[in-house]
Amino acid sequence: METRRLISSASPFEPEIGFSRAVRVGHHVAVAGTAPIGADGQAAFPGNVYAQTKLCLEIVRRAIEDAGCTMGQVVRTRIMLTDIDRWHDAAKAHGEMFGAIRPASTFVQVTRFIDPDWLVEVEADCVIQGS
Repeated sequence: METRRLISSASPFEPEIGFSRAVRVGHHVAVAGTAPIGADGQAAFPGNVYAQTKLCLEIVRRAIEDAGCTMGQVVRTRIMLTDIDRWHDAAKAHGEMFGAIRPASTFVQVTRFIDPDWLVEVEADCVIQGS
């Protein structure tokens, strides 16, 4: 049986909801929906989709690295927005991080998130080759 490794980001929601920022099982890493939560536990960059997406991607990157992976091993991302008309702002941040990697990616609109100041959440999946 493969070892299940839980990765935390210290999000205040992890214990309340009962989730991990990421889970690694064998060659696979799944990163949960990642919101733009600043170091103070509050929504960062209110109103700024680009900055929120960059922060989400940075939190995702840390989780992926904590799981023993690299961003180059990301095979899929999901970008969820409360206003799909602002997808270009999120796409710019995503392209800066993944332009050379080019994972499969989906952008979708959702009604809302837990915090109304969150405009975006990001998920990612990795496959680790040769481990």
